[in-house]
Amino acid sequence: MTGYRALARNHDFTVLWIGQTASELGSAMSLFVFPLVAFALTGSAALAAFPDAAFMLGLVVTLLPGGVLVDRTDRKRLMMLTSAAGVVLYASLAVALTLGALTLAHLVVVALLTGATAGLFAPAEMSAVRAVVSREDLPTALSQNQARQHIAALLGGPLGGVLYSLARAIPFVVDAVSFAISLVTLSRLRTDLSPEPRTERSPWRADLVSGLRHTWNHPYFRTMMVYGAFSNLAVNAVVMVAILRLVSSGVSPSAIGVISALAGTGGILGALAAPYVIHRVPTGLLAITTAWVWAPLLLPLVFWSSPVLVGAMIFFGILLNPAGNAAAQAYRAAITPADLQGRIGAAMQFTSLSMMPLAPVLGGFLLEVYGGPAATVGLLALVTVTALIPTLSRVVRAIPRPAEWPRLEADAPEPAAPAV
Repeated sequence: MTGYRALARNHDFTVLWIGQTASELGSAMSLFVFPLVAFALTGSAALAAFPDAAFMLGLVVTLLPGGVLVDRTDRKRLMMLTSAAGVVLYASLAVALTLGALTLAHLVVVALLTGATAGLFAPAEMSAVRAVVSREDLPTALSQNQARQHIAALLGGPLGGVLYSLARAIPFVVDAVSFAISLVTLSRLRTDLSPEPRTERSPWRADLVSGLRHTWNHPYFRTMMVYGAFSNLAVNAVVMVAILRLVSSGVSPSAIGVISALAGTGGILGALAAPYVIHRVPTGLLAITTAWVWAPLLLPLVFWSSPVLVGAMIFFGILLNPAGNAAAQAYRAAITPADLQGRIGAAMQFTSLSMMPLAPVLGGFLLEVYGGPAATVGLLALVTVTALIPTLSRVVRAIPRPAEWPRLEADAPEPAAPAV
């Protein structure tokens, strides 16, 4: 736990982490409550899905331009503006609900705009972490961020449900307060988070294209970008099929809830152990091991389906994920030039999210057409092919432990000339 103790003495990382932990927990509550409020307003299950879809749309659409903006503007100011927007947007929902004046259109617009602010905040925060944390502490810092995300995922739904049962407006009041906490903590940052000085300012389109070009031309970034997209598709489809098989066989909602809790617990435990794993296992080997972990876990589900089996699969499947994610993100940040942090981070995140909306569609289609065992076999094949992406990459296999990363700095992408 030495790494965590060192970070606890890092003032800027601590205030950034505290503020974003509060904000993420509030947002997890709101995302849980969105469909409940939409259904209460409309009585339609189809319309109830609109706010969550709008949030994801706003997030994905703004990630790439957000990466350009992060490399052009003061990151502290940008994060404060997005946090202030969150206060106003969620407070507007609380006021409208209290007055009995909330409409579905209002709810969807707020979801869209808060998704858009999240798309701007994400690359700014990643760049800020790289600026306030030393290279040696970066894997631990990103592991701590992974723990924050899993805690929010574990607690957000139950807490949102309890607050919603008290009064529909309360979850949005709490979320507005969480963004206010983020705003205050961000104001306490001492590190200069202004953009790297540039001799000339290229057009937005040229910056956007150069970020994507750098990402695609760098062998490590390209490999992990493709792997991330297909991994998110495969794993989310696996979980969807596993849960739907239980639902269709009459498993109780409480048992499904326990499985969800196991997923969150696995993520938190994995995040706590991540710094120890990252510093002792070569980063390339860790990436490959993380890619393969789902394949053996899926095999029993071809023949059996039970809450115990699904819960164990999800728990152990997620357990190594925080270490794999944190190591990959830390290595990416370590070899990325400062003036490209926003664009490359946004491009990687955009690609990894791009195929996630297809996961429930793929899982539902396979289950409906072929049945549970055959759908599981198909997803096992997809997981296997996806795991081969980093496994067959010489660049990924060669990445050593973090202590040896400095000797690989020559691999970092060189700035490209502005597009004409």
